[in-house]
Amino acid sequence: MSSIPVAGQPSYTRSGVLWLTFAGVHLLFFGLLSPLIFTGEVLSDIQFYRQWAFEGLQDGQWQGISTDWVYPIGALAPMLLAAVFGYGPYQFAWFLIFTGLNAAAFAVLTAGRTRVRCIAAYWWLGITALLGPVAIGRIDGLTAPLVIMGLLWLATRPVIASLLLSAATWIKVWPAAVILAVLAVSKQRLTLLATGAAFSAAVAAVVAAAGGLPHLLSFMGAQGDRGMQLEAPFTTPGLWQAILGRSDAHIYEDTVINTREVRGALGEPVAALMTPLLALAAVAVVLLLVWAVKRGADAGALLAAGSLALVSAFIVFNKVGSPQFMLWLGAVVAVGVAWEGRAWRLPASMMIAVAALTTLVYPVFYEALYNDLNVAVAVLLTLRNLLLMALLAWSLGKITALARAGKISESEVRPEPAP
Repeated sequence: MSSIPVAGQPSYTRSGVLWLTFAGVHLLFFGLLSPLIFTGEVLSDIQFYRQWAFEGLQDGQWQGISTDWVYPIGALAPMLLAAVFGYGPYQFAWFLIFTGLNAAAFAVLTAGRTRVRCIAAYWWLGITALLGPVAIGRIDGLTAPLVIMGLLWLATRPVIASLLLSAATWIKVWPAAVILAVLAVSKQRLTLLATGAAFSAAVAAVVAAAGGLPHLLSFMGAQGDRGMQLEAPFTTPGLWQAILGRSDAHIYEDTVINTREVRGALGEPVAALMTPLLALAAVAVVLLLVWAVKRGADAGALLAAGSLALVSAFIVFNKVGSPQFMLWLGAVVAVGVAWEGRAWRLPASMMIAVAALTTLVYPVFYEALYNDLNVAVAVLLTLRNLLLMALLAWSLGKITALARAGKISESEVRPEPAP
């Protein structure tokens, strides 16, 4: 019965159409991955995930327990789960986990099958497809659906939502930006705090029992010595200095962590400033959100805008500029579209351009950028980085507008005191 359209309801909201579209996108992923799946090879960073998983399973050397690690310890969970079929089928198992989490998020996004929720779901599928290589090849592709479900369930299933957001943060740090927005804006902040504390205590207890407590928080300092990654927004001036040859700026390949950085000129001083700037930006956004709450801003709209502002700040003021970071934005913009509809048309449109430009830079033309300093690719990257800054500016403007609207609304409903 669910596939029979309701009078006046567009066909794209039908359950069958929704899930056929979902299946089509993920079958496309499977088709593109099939040469790797059927030869036992893996895509992108999944080679490291497989290596770390089997180092633990076969040699007892566990990342984050036996040694310091770049990821929070929760990242081991999906990496080990993908080893369930063995070494060769690792890519296939990873694809199944990716598809299962995406299906869960898609089901939550389309709950009720309203027009706005369905449009948000289609939009998110499109962004995932545009970011295909990093969506399926990086662990961020697993955390994005967890954040979508966590935000959408926050009002109705706060404990489950809090568990999802906590789990996502223990897999990859970026959902902490969303948690900050929830703590600043939502009435569910105490539930989130209590659930998150309990979840974190359980994680710490497991790690302690395994003898890895000294390494539990090692991920927090793992990026400290890194330089300015080639794609990071604040690296853009240094990239153009290297292209124009007017300074000693140059591209440096760090083979240890498999990344390219811009060194020389102002590269090192700027890199030293990025962590303090990121912290200051996060504090500034949280203070802005608290001010908006006090002025009576709409909580739901404010949570969406605040999540986008904090996630954008985490990207703009970051010395690392990995392409998978765009998945973070895709998750929060999808929720913003689901909640706010047309009011989020501009960031949704900008995000489509961001995703397309990101994939053109990496992986399509990335070699031309770092090997040849190709001007055309540098222009694409510069446009992408300007759009990231524009998304941050839009979200800050949205928060300010919501605060002002809240104050006006408050004055309209409260009678003026008698003279």
